[in-house]
Amino acid sequence: MTTTTAGLRICVTGLAGAGKSTCGSLVEEWAAARGLSFSRVKLAQPLYDLQRAVYSRANAPLAEGAQDQVLMEALADAMRRANPRSLAEDFLARLENAQAQVIVNDDLRDPHVDAPVLREQGFRVVRVRCDEDTRQKRLAGRSDPSRTDRSTSELDAITPDAVITNDGELSDYRAAISGLLEGWL
Repeated sequence: MTTTTAGLRICVTGLAGAGKSTCGSLVEEWAAARGLSFSRVKLAQPLYDLQRAVYSRANAPLAEGAQDQVLMEALADAMRRANPRSLAEDFLARLENAQAQVIVNDDLRDPHVDAPVLREQGFRVVRVRCDEDTRQKRLAGRSDPSRTDRSTSELDAITPDAVITNDGELSDYRAAISGLLEGWL
């Protein structure tokens, strides 16, 4: 499949703290600089919604953007037990409404159901890596109530189209992403 600017679809995968969301933001910046419309469609949106509902019902505070990763993994397990395609089907319904020229998903973790669905939709996979010390420092600066890497234990089963290392300066990361995207045009 040849991807054009009319349908550049990028999926970003990696461990928590590697820079997936930052990658999505840098892709958004790249698209804006070229006058291309952009949309971010998260696979885990139902999990964020349920997490918010659980914290609300528990009358417990949850910082904006925070992830209770243990809870979200349990919610994902429950949804997949009820319907293995539940997250993918919800994603596809929201993707249908995304009319942007550049679409990013920055939270792919499942190689068995979700990754094949995104591939069928024309997404190219970018794996973001960083050294463990850098990742741990980034995670320490977040307000996540819990952390776990269980849901990312099978990331290596998702074959990336490109791998970007995010150990250095933001300007280096920006340049690596821009170079990759220019090559995909």
